[in-house]
Amino acid sequence: MHEAQLLIVDDEKAILHMLTTILKKEAFNLIDTASSAEDALALCQTKRYDLILLDVMLPNRSGFEICPLIRETTDAPIFFLTARSTDLDKLSGFALGADDYITKPFNPLEVVARIKAHLRRHSGKLTNTSKAIYQYGFIHVNTLSGEVTVGGKTVEIPAQVYQLLLFFCKHPNQLFSKSQLYENVWGEEFLGEDNTVMVHIRKLREKIEDNPSKPCHILTVRGLGYKFVPDGGSHEHP
Repeated sequence: MHEAQLLIVDDEKAILHMLTTILKKEAFNLIDTASSAEDALALCQTKRYDLILLDVMLPNRSGFEICPLIRETTDAPIFFLTARSTDLDKLSGFALGADDYITKPFNPLEVVARIKAHLRRHSGKLTNTSKAIYQYGFIHVNTLSGEVTVGGKTVEIPAQVYQLLLFFCKHPNQLFSKSQLYENVWGEEFLGEDNTVMVHIRKLREKIEDNPSKPCHILTVRGLGYKFVPDGGSHEHP
């Protein structure tokens, strides 16, 4: 089952902490936070989110200002968080591409309920939020044709290894445990003793790494899991 990836954008640390804490209690484990418009835009350029909570009153650039820019990168639901509650403000938010408008102070349980409702309605569209092509310097993945090229050469990749690569391409530089990878890529509950993920990680390295025994892109983080580093990094454990 796909695990939703959320982004919370607010310059108030207390609100970021409160929302992150309660969402994790509700089993939302893939959460990024940003406290400025610039950080939010940078994250949206590199990651694919299933839902975004966006504060209106950000320093330097408002949520109203960056909402259309975010909307250019995704059709995921965007919720405005704001103390501005006039009808004109709400209409402005919806006109800019927002899907919901939550007025501060808010009940965090209501926010969670709204998030779950939107994700249920949006779940049928999630595959459409992905890019058609992922390009990370040395690797090129065309999701329309299923073609993968590494260093300009086409490589044949088994179906499930391809799905693992595609998941990593959607979440570069992000750490995932074996259970998170298994549940997101295979769509089944992880039972703890399955070597499936490790075997497919090895097969993926054989396809895209110059030296699979000393990988630079599909990295193991000791005791925690794996991550895809497009620009290369140091392998922590074989």
